[in-house]
Formats: sequence, structure tokens, C-alpha cells
Amino acid sequence: MEMDSTGSTRHKLCGSAGGKCESLERGHWWLCDLSGARHRNDRARCSPRVLRRKKRPFKGDWSATDILLRRSVDGGKTWEPSRKIAGNGIDLMDNVVAIPDRTSGVVVFLYQKNYSHVFSIETRDGGRTFSAEKEITPVFDAFRKDFEWNVVTPGTGHGIQMKNGRMIASIWLANGAPKPDGTREHAPSAMGTIYSDDHGRSWHRGDVIARDSSEIENPNETVATQLPDGKVMANIRSGGPRHLRAVSASADGATGWSAPRFDRYLFDPICDAGILTVAATPKHPAAIYFVNPDSRDIPKNDKLRFRQNLTLKMSTDNGKTWAHQRVLDPGVSAYSDLTALRDDLFVIYESGSLNGAESKPDHLIVARVPIAWVNKGDAPQPWSKP
Repeated sequence: MEMDSTGSTRHKLCGSAGGKCESLERGHWWLCDLSGARHRNDRARCSPRVLRRKKRPFKGDWSATDILLRRSVDGGKTWEPSRKIAGNGIDLMDNVVAIPDRTSGVVVFLYQKNYSHVFSIETRDGGRTFSAEKEITPVFDAFRKDFEWNVVTPGTGHGIQMKNGRMIASIWLANGAPKPDGTREHAPSAMGTIYSDDHGRSWHRGDVIARDSSEIENPNETVATQLPDGKVMANIRSGGPRHLRAVSASADGATGWSAPRFDRYLFDPICDAGILTVAATPKHPAAIYFVNPDSRDIPKNDKLRFRQNLTLKMSTDNGKTWAHQRVLDPGVSAYSDLTALRDDLFVIYESGSLNGAESKPDHLIVARVPIAWVNKGDAPQPWSKP
């Protein structure tokens, strides 16, 4: 655990129960997808992540992967040992999306297998035990009439439950060319949402929000949040030369999405991001918080792909503008997600580089960040490619 002058704390999550990174340093574990979820009953914080086994042939995003879980029951001060909640050590299983149900305390988890099947499991006791997995791939098959896919996955990040109880998970699809090793390209791609109106027992497809086109190149990993005005915002990663996040809004989180627009304040090195809406309290206004590696000003970043300089941004007008920002970690930092507890944000993110590769993180960090500190940061500036 480390503390800086802002009062923020950082806890390094490693492979062993004792908090040491011996397994990571030997290269046995590569941590990637992650999300946080707040639980009603015991305030346990579940951090799903994945375990990649280097004993098998390495195939990048297609490598054999298990899904692990670590819980904290003391507000993130300490973490229980990792344990596997899905996977068989042979198949690829990742892109976990956690969605807590406010009314029941149940947390639903969605994940993909070999980019061809999608499953759900749930926990009713704050992550102590889980149900048997249930396949929900037919929900994704319903997208085929609009986009024929051979790559499918939920995520990334956490899902949301709207104020009316509807659960929303972002998803993306691709129809990629096969490769000699049996994997498939992740493009061309499209993205949208699925939803549940019965607490995750059944799922239905929403609209395709965006697909590969001249307006937006290969939209894929997307995060969503319900804005203070009640609409759902999808915040979209894409390829192409703009290096900006795209956003779209819907009244019900499933249909009637606005045409995606690029947000000039949200630089994107083509990487995952996190987004969260926090309700107003006597100490701070209702606001949206967005986190990703904002590497626009990093020297020698000619291709604008460096995953560094993890930055939190804050908006009080439903994401129309961004009022404040703070750099959370100036170093190598990649996929991230966030949640809130009372007057603090919890940001979980990939940090460090395994064997010098920024796309292969060395460890996870959980940072507890005072909301008041973020809300006093400098004003973000718009960006456009030089």
C-alpha cells in the first residue's frame, strides 16, 4: 500500500496471497480485463481478472485464459487470495462484465469463451460462491441479421443497472479474417448493448450503435453509464486516425441511440477506458468520471499509441464538457475501471510493462482517490491530431 500527498492510496494486486509479485515476475500470469463492483450486503469489492498460462502457446488476446476473483471486505485495504471462478486452463475465457443488482444484492457476471460463446454466472453472497454458468450466446445470434459475426464478446468494464432496474451490458462483434493459427482478426467490428429486465435471468439484444464505416473505424470495446439526466451514454473505443473516444446516448439503453460523435476532450490511444456516474452528496455534485491513459503529450509518441499517463476527468453536465482532470499515474497504464464508495473513487488499472511491452501489463493497481481532490483539478483541454 502506498499513499501520496493527495491522500490517495494505491494497493498493488499480485498473484500470490501474501501480496508479493513472485509469480508475475516469473511471467506466469498476465493480468488483463478487470472491473469493480460494489456489493450491498458486506461492501465486498470483487475484482475479476484473468489468468494466462504461458506453458501453452501464446496467441495474444487468444491465449488460454482463466477468470480469477479477489475480494476485499474492508473497503479495499486488504484483499483475499485469488481464486478461479471460470475457466479450464485450456480455453480462452475473459472480458468479464460485472453488474450488481441494487435490490437483491446479486451480482451478475458475463464473459466470453473463445470469442464464440457468451455465458453468465451470478453470486448471491458477495463473491463467496457462484452459480453454474448459463450460456446466453443466442442473444448474440440475434445480431446476425444486422451484423454477421465470427468474434463475439461482452464488455469491457462493469455493466450498469438503470434507475428503473434494467441491466445493461455493452458488447462488440467482429467478422474477422481467419489466421493460420486458428484465431480471427478483431475487425471489421460493430458494437451495441444487451439488456435484462428481470435481474439478469434473461437477456435481449439492443440496437447496433455503431459499425465499421467511414465515420467511425472499427468501434469495439465500450463502457456505459446512466447520466444524471437519466439517459444512458455509451463511450466507445475505435480505431482510425482521430484518436478520440466516441459517445452515443439512448433513453432506454437499448434502442434509439444518437449518432456517435467524437469527444474532443477524450484523447484515446486506442485502449479500454472506464466511466462512472456518481450521485450528489452534501460534499460533491452529481458527476461523471472517466479514466483512461491520456498520452497525448508524451514525448516520442508519434503514433499516438502509448499507454501511459492514466488520467481521471470529471463532468457535471452529462458529459457535454469536462470540468476537471487529475493525472493518477504518469507511468505505463492501460485498461482501467472505477467504482465509488462514499466520498472516494476506486480505480483499478493495469500498470507496468511485462518484458517492455505496454500491451502486456506487469501487475494491477487499485487506487483509492478522494473525489474532492479530482474535483479541484485543472480544466481538460480539447485535442485534435496535429
